[in-house]
Amino acid sequence: MAKNNLVRMDNIGIVVESLDDAVSFFTELGLSLEGRATIEGEWAGRVTGLGSQHVEVAMMVTPDGHSRLELSRFLTPPVKSDHRTAPVNALGYLRAMFTVENIDDTVARLSAHGAQLVGEVVQYENSYRLCYMRGTEGILIGLAEEIGHK
Repeated sequence: MAKNNLVRMDNIGIVVESLDDAVSFFTELGLSLEGRATIEGEWAGRVTGLGSQHVEVAMMVTPDGHSRLELSRFLTPPVKSDHRTAPVNALGYLRAMFTVENIDDTVARLSAHGAQLVGEVVQYENSYRLCYMRGTEGILIGLAEEIGHK
C-alpha cells in the first residue's frame, strides 16, 4: 500500500471581480485578512498554465487559524468564464462550508451585506442547522451550526 503524503489542505481559491467587496463579505462572515499581494511574472504563469499573468490576491483566515480562503482578481489575462451563478448541482466548484455559532445571526448579518439564502435554513436530525447563501458576486457558501455542542 502506498504511503499517504498529504499533510494538510492550505486553502481554497476563488476568483472575483472586486477584491475589496469579497474581503468585506468574508470579513463580515468572520474571517480575517491575513495579507494582500500582487502576483506576477513568468514563474506564476508556469504554475497556473496561463503564461504571463498579473493577479491581486487577498488571503483570508478562519478564527482558528487552520483554514484559508485565497481571493484572486485577475488583471491579466482576462477572465475566460463565469460560474458564479451556477446551480448547486453544476459540475466543478460548488461551495465552501463554514461552521458558525449562531446561524440566524450570521444569516442576518450577511443578508444586510447583500447575501441571499438559496433555499432555507433547515435542521438535519439533532446534529446541525444548515443553509446555503449566495454572497458578493454570487459566491455560494454553506453555513452549519452544530446543535447541542455549545
